[in-house]
Amino acid sequence: MLTLVKKKEFKNGVVYALRTEDGFMIETTDTFLPSYTKDTSPNNTNELVDGDLGSRKDRWMIGVSTMSGCPVGCKFCATGGMSNWRNLTAEEIHAQVEFILSTRTEDFYNAFEHKINYTRMGEPFLNIDNVREAIEMIEADYPDTHHYVSTIGIKGSDFSWIKDNITLQVSVHSLEDEKRNWLIPINGKMTMQELGQIRTESELKTTVNMTLVDESDFDIVKLKELFDPEFFFIKLSPINVNETSESNDLGGGVIDANYIV
Repeated sequence: MLTLVKKKEFKNGVVYALRTEDGFMIETTDTFLPSYTKDTSPNNTNELVDGDLGSRKDRWMIGVSTMSGCPVGCKFCATGGMSNWRNLTAEEIHAQVEFILSTRTEDFYNAFEHKINYTRMGEPFLNIDNVREAIEMIEADYPDTHHYVSTIGIKGSDFSWIKDNITLQVSVHSLEDEKRNWLIPINGKMTMQELGQIRTESELKTTVNMTLVDESDFDIVKLKELFDPEFFFIKLSPINVNETSESNDLGGGVIDANYIV
């Protein structure tokens, strides 16, 4: 169903460009980290010990696309620069997992943590029926998988199904509404105040993801006011420099990608 176009290997994984049967391009990743990095929240650090990158027996993470392309158009994301986009079917999302596992001899479900990140191309909540069906398909094949679903926060979204081994991430990027609207230029998204009221029944806290353009985007006092630490975990992300980010004069952002794994 999916055809390999090209791949790029790095120290703790591989990123693949795949083509669907009707010619649409998608991105899928196969990465790993040491087991102890799962304790980032209680330990208040994501520092690697002795540069240990672990293996797929530790935290094995497969990143899947939920769309080919994306209509959101974030100012630092190359995906929005694609000429067209469409939702992926549940079968196409599931097929990305099967493609990755077909390249490996390790047992996915025997890893310390086997995780699917719905964080590559697309906004999952604009294709939510297929995403939820794909989660059911993957869970049937690989029980107790950790499903990690990222969203900008689409108004009217139902979060009641985010429970147990399914975790939510919300993309914020700036604490100023005007700047956030520029960074994420799509109508119909939730305000930061609305995002801060999200409550789930997940085993883990909801992640607040901030891809920092400059230091003024980060204010720990305001973050705590908006996102109660009892329910939210803050993650700072780098900008992966690309044509879109450079055309918007965003550079590499505050976080140096060379020190992120």
